Amino acid sequence: MAKPYKIPDFRKMYPEASEEVIAVLRTTERKMQYQEYDLKRARNIVDPKTGEVMTVPSREDSYERLQEMAVQFPEEDDGVEDQILQKLEFERLHKAILTLSKEEQWLIHEVYFENQTEREVAKQMSVYHNAVHKQKKRILEKLKKILEKN
Repeated sequence: MAKPYKIPDFRKMYPEASEEVIAVLRTTERKMQYQEYDLKRARNIVDPKTGEVMTVPSREDSYERLQEMAVQFPEEDDGVEDQILQKLEFERLHKAILTLSKEEQWLIHEVYFENQTEREVAKQMSVYHNAVHKQKKRILEKLKKILEKN
């Protein structure tokens, strides 16, 4: 649709269409305009008793319109405290991983640090992927208990 609030002449566009089809096209076009323009526009309403003008904000806004208005969005950056806490949690996790056996460490490393699937790891180990999945679950439970102790 090119222009807001201008409903095209569907009779000219589709001369063979019935009146019911033309009515549906007009209704649909108006609904599309409502979605595309009316919801994204603020309105001014005058109170008939007091004469006070009130602005009703738009119920929806488009990203493009906000860009045109040069609205700046704040970066969602973690604070220093959050970064420190996250680093401490990573250190705790790595210390807990070091308490595992070499085979368990290898499996965790392959799945979580090398982004290998359980099937790929199972193929390397020459076992079924169900066995790797069960072993991974046991290791994660073990890590959870280690982290809860510390």
